[in-house]
Amino acid sequence: MQIAEPLLAAIDELSKLPSIGKKTAQRLALHLLKSNIEDVNSLVTAITNLKTKIHFCKRCYNLATEDLCDICQNAKRDQSLICVVEEASDVIAIEKTHEFNGVYHVLGGVLSPLSGIGPDSLKIKELFKRFEEEEIKEILLALNPDTEGETTTLYLAKLIKPLGIKITRIARGLPIGGDLEFADEATIGRAVLGRILL
Repeated sequence: MQIAEPLLAAIDELSKLPSIGKKTAQRLALHLLKSNIEDVNSLVTAITNLKTKIHFCKRCYNLATEDLCDICQNAKRDQSLICVVEEASDVIAIEKTHEFNGVYHVLGGVLSPLSGIGPDSLKIKELFKRFEEEEIKEILLALNPDTEGETTTLYLAKLIKPLGIKITRIARGLPIGGDLEFADEATIGRAVLGRILL
C-alpha cells in the first residue's frame, strides 16, 4: 500500500525523536491526523515556543525564558551552594524532590575522551568564573554515577580543592550506570540529603 506523502513525512519526522520507532511514529501521526485542527495547532505552537522562547541561563546554563533562570532569580535560594549537573534534565529531576535549596550549574555534558569531549567542551571555565564573582561555600557534584560522570566528578574535585571550597557529592543511592533523569524522586531526594564530602 502506498502511504500518502504528508503522512510519510510526519512519520519520518516523529521517528527522529528519542525512543520513538517507526511503529510508534506511525501511531502518533495517525492520532494527529484524527485530531481536530485546534489541538494540532496548539501542539505546533508549543513546539515553536519551545525553540524560540527558551534559551540557556547566562549564569548557570539551565533552561530560561529570560537572561537568568527562575532558580537564579529566586532570592530565597541559597546562592552560596551550587549543585553541578550534566544537563538541564538533571535540574528538573532534582527540583522534583524539593530537597535542594541552592542554585545550579549545568556543564552541558561530561568528560568523554573517546567521544572527543574534553574540559573545553563543557561549562567548566564558566563555573570557575562564578567562584571569582560569587561567594560560594559549597559545591555539590551531582553527576550520573557512570564512568564518565565519575571521571568528571574526580576531575572537578581535584580542580576545586585548592580553592578551599567545601566539595560534596550525592550519596550512593542511584544505581551505577543509571541516569538522574530516570530515577524516582525518593531515591534522588535521599541522594541529595545524604551527599558526602570529597
